[in-house]
Amino acid sequence: MKTKLMHVRANVKNLERAVEWYTNVLGFKIAATWPPEKPNYAHFESEDGAIFAVMEDENYPSHGRFNFYVKDVETLWLALKDKTEVVEELFTTAYGTRKFTIKDLDGNELGFVKEDE
Repeated sequence: MKTKLMHVRANVKNLERAVEWYTNVLGFKIAATWPPEKPNYAHFESEDGAIFAVMEDENYPSHGRFNFYVKDVETLWLALKDKTEVVEELFTTAYGTRKFTIKDLDGNELGFVKEDE
């Protein structure tokens, strides 16, 4: 079966606090929130990958890892390593990729991988 991943979501305890962290610490930009009257969901701008979203839900954290491909993983590592909980420091994988992994405020694992040039 072939698939094309379009949307992923991480569960968070407090939407407002999570959105503040994702925008201020990681630099994400909100594309939309839902429902309009009292949002419990937000998704962020996406370039070529799946839409990444967070949703206030009692079942947090989501038990998985979300990997984001970035052009300059070295600079991002230097900017984030002292501001976040580090799961894996920046390293070169067995298959030659540079990456690191952190946790968000609710324990969701976020990997950042150097994008192939």
